[in-house]
Amino acid sequence: MKRIYVGNLSYNTTDEGLQAAFAAFGTVRSAAVIIDRETGRSRGFGFVEMDNDDEAAAAIAALNGSQLDGRALTVNEAQPRADRGGRGGGGGRGGAGGGRRGGDRW
Repeated sequence: MKRIYVGNLSYNTTDEGLQAAFAAFGTVRSAAVIIDRETGRSRGFGFVEMDNDDEAAAAIAALNGSQLDGRALTVNEAQPRADRGGRGGGGGRGGAGGGRRGGDRW
């Protein structure tokens, strides 16, 4: 199975539209436009999964630079997600918080 990155998507492109573009080259297992959690809008990229490597390679070659919904697509094999460097956790403020340092002040 090949996972394909599709960049420079129009904000109007849907999962179905993305799938239809790739289905011309073979069987599409899944197609998803990535949506921003805060705004609910497309983030301008998505991923497609195809079972057959030869069909995926043909789709990449044909669709990279082609137009979809008025935008020139960037299409290539998806790379594994890079480690984000342990960003989880407390935000690095240090100390115990503000204000009172013992006893009542008034």
